[in-house]
Amino acid sequence: QVQLVESGGGLVQAGGSLRLSCAASTSTFRRYAMAWFRQAPGKEREFVATIRLSDSDTYVTNSVKGRFAITTDSANNMVYLQMNSLKPEDTAVYYCAAGLGGSRDLGYDSWGQGTQVTVSS
Repeated sequence: QVQLVESGGGLVQAGGSLRLSCAASTSTFRRYAMAWFRQAPGKEREFVATIRLSDSDTYVTNSVKGRFAITTDSANNMVYLQMNSLKPEDTAVYYCAAGLGGSRDLGYDSWGQGTQVTVSS
């Protein structure tokens, strides 16, 4: 399994920006797709964005399209989630994941510990 460590969460005002980082522990990073999911209090975990590492093809969920972007630095085994124009409804614990890809939890077999993002109104 790939070990993943997220960082970059915090408290930000609505309209602000944050960049989340995810460090992968293995040099086989390029075999995987990487993704970001989030879980708000009292809600199920939901898909945010994914990137296919072979060609950097990305897909983001509609609720964050145009505001969030997923990128990768393959040389350093890093994946990022740039979050702009943040809204209070973006408040959640954000998780980095690695696996075969897609927008479902089942497509990923390695997960980070999560990083809290809180957006104040």
